[in-house]
Amino acid sequence: MLRINLSFVKKFFITPALVAGVSFSAIAEEKVKPNIQVLTSEKSAEKVQDKIPANQEPRIPNEIQKHSLGIGLGQTFLRSDLGDNGNDKITADIYYNYAASYSFDFMANFHWSKHEFLNRNATIKGLALAIKGKGYQYDAFSPYAFGGFGFYLPAATRIVGGSPLETRDQLVFGVNAGVGVELRLNSQAVIGVIAHYHDPFDLRQEVGSDLEGSYLKLLITAMYTFN
Repeated sequence: MLRINLSFVKKFFITPALVAGVSFSAIAEEKVKPNIQVLTSEKSAEKVQDKIPANQEPRIPNEIQKHSLGIGLGQTFLRSDLGDNGNDKITADIYYNYAASYSFDFMANFHWSKHEFLNRNATIKGLALAIKGKGYQYDAFSPYAFGGFGFYLPAATRIVGGSPLETRDQLVFGVNAGVGVELRLNSQAVIGVIAHYHDPFDLRQEVGSDLEGSYLKLLITAMYTFN
């Protein structure tokens, strides 16, 4: 029978295997240690912190129950009878705004202007009331749409029978609507642009046809907000 030399086996098989196992363990430990150090380092902590979403707030927070007063300056475009007897021109309006909630405001507009054309003229006076709704707000920028009713006092000097004739004065009801955008510069100043359409109801006349007409205003607005 073949006798196995134990010292030979120990020298050439067992000892190298143990050495190889110890070396493999050391290498594995060296590979694990850098990963743990990276995960626990300050740099890794900063990277993880950057990935955690923070509570972001608008640059200028929304404010409610605040009053705003300002002006709008731009072009007024007359239509129908008003346009036939008056010329389009640059006019100024007064605006009042009350922030009732984060999405809806109450808005009031007052305007008065006289438009002349040759020996005729058209006069528009109005107090328009509307509800303004903001679709969304991005930072300090917000578009909006509005609509409502108003009280109007339109008048014109028309040519009837070859002679100029003034229409009779009467307060009438009407509708108004529009769209706009505004940019809040700080807690007190707001600027924007607005397209505001007004349509007073027809005014019946004793002589001649009814006075009818509407007008559109394209304005640059500036508002001051206060408590």
